[in-house]
Amino acid sequence: MDAQIAAGSDIGLLAGIPVGIKDNLCTKGIPTTCGSHILENFLPPYESTVTQKLAEAGAVMVGKTNMDEFAMGSSTENSAYQVTANPWDVARVPGGSSGGSAAAVAADECVVSLGSDTGGSIRQPASFCGVVGLKPTYGLVSRFGLVAYASSLDQIGPFGRSVEDAAILLGAIAGYDPKDSTSLKVEVPDYTQYLIPDLKGKRVGVITETFGEGLDGVVADAVHKAIQQLKDLGATVREISCPRFRYGLPTYYVIAPSEASANLARYDGVKYGFRSKDAENLISMYTQTARRGLGQK
Repeated sequence: MDAQIAAGSDIGLLAGIPVGIKDNLCTKGIPTTCGSHILENFLPPYESTVTQKLAEAGAVMVGKTNMDEFAMGSSTENSAYQVTANPWDVARVPGGSSGGSAAAVAADECVVSLGSDTGGSIRQPASFCGVVGLKPTYGLVSRFGLVAYASSLDQIGPFGRSVEDAAILLGAIAGYDPKDSTSLKVEVPDYTQYLIPDLKGKRVGVITETFGEGLDGVVADAVHKAIQQLKDLGATVREISCPRFRYGLPTYYVIAPSEASANLARYDGVKYGFRSKDAENLISMYTQTARRGLGQK
């Protein structure tokens, strides 16, 4: 990349930028394990759309980042490999399931990173590690090459140390992809143009139902401080009610596990991944492969 710059060649927006990639994004010829022993030796024969876009933009992949097995977890303690620590306090977890991506950015091991979010797997570890994380609108970023957890909920998104970094990375990976049937045909703007010095004329809604029972007092205080800061920046803040908000979590726990059970059924030892070698018949091969290759969760 230095040679290209020295030669005056056109370079991509992310030229030379070190990027971490969550280990459920297929990288051609590079192991993609999803934090599971069942894919320990899996080498994808193709590249995911988002990692291909990053390569074309000049980014440098520094490594695959740790995660809860098949993105099922919120602490990165459920990886079949190592446990990821929170870089601010190694006795604490970094969140999950994209804990490795969040921790890598927080620890300055890379400038930005990619994660995936089904029910909070980018947003929660970003919060735990003190970095910026975003789950984009469903369909804005191609899921081609993302190993699925719950297909109607999964989305790939950015981690960065600043909103600007996250905006730049989102712009690099967003856009229509014919390889993804759920991809949106929308124009991708320069997201950094929205990084304005004040919020005059902007309206912000605060959902009433998100406050109350179960909300930690420290979190409530932080949110109220953020609300006040929005007001200080000129935004109009008002409470809004979403009466059906309380159904979000139970609905999620119907959709996500049922889609996960369908998606995980492919890891049966037949076509790729780990296969139990001492099974007596097909049924015992299925059973032993799952028992030995998949974690307890």
